[in-house]
Amino acid sequence: MPLELPELPYSRTALQPHISAETLDLHHGRHHRGYVDTVNARIVGTELAEATLEEIVQHSQGSLFNAAAQAWNHGFFWQCLHPRAGGEPHGALAELINRQFGDVQKLREEFNRAALAIFGSGWVWLVQHPDGKLAVVTTRNANTPLTGDSRPLLVCDVWEHAYYTDYQNDRARYLQGFWKLVNWDFAAAQLQ
Repeated sequence: MPLELPELPYSRTALQPHISAETLDLHHGRHHRGYVDTVNARIVGTELAEATLEEIVQHSQGSLFNAAAQAWNHGFFWQCLHPRAGGEPHGALAELINRQFGDVQKLREEFNRAALAIFGSGWVWLVQHPDGKLAVVTTRNANTPLTGDSRPLLVCDVWEHAYYTDYQNDRARYLQGFWKLVNWDFAAAQLQ
């Protein structure tokens, strides 16, 4: 069964002015679609033809892994954003953030430092380790926590195509916009 490109959970203009419709058209409509199409082309007639995207990521390597992981990472990223979001987390997630980082501002600072330190392309994640503790981790290129023991809660795409149209090469300004769109409810729903 072929994988399908997931619909965005909001309209293509909903994230403006922080992420433009043009960026979403390029990022979702072209890049994300390209990853899904590549996965579908490579799994035809293989033992992964009926697998879920998560299973493909966990049981592939090389170019199939790259396409599948990028498709999964992007699908997760879209869920981490919402036009009526940003602000502060609440409930159990807020308590864990306060315990682990001191407060949300300190989490943002650590997350931003990690995002700005990535040379080239990658992803910055808030994850929950099996012991329940939270951490900020980075992955390069297509890599994803999905292949490890930590549970992803939140991600920011720091591949240049995620922000170049709107922010040129100013990743720091892109991160300011990202925090205004963070879907804390989605992140909280990922907790173990």
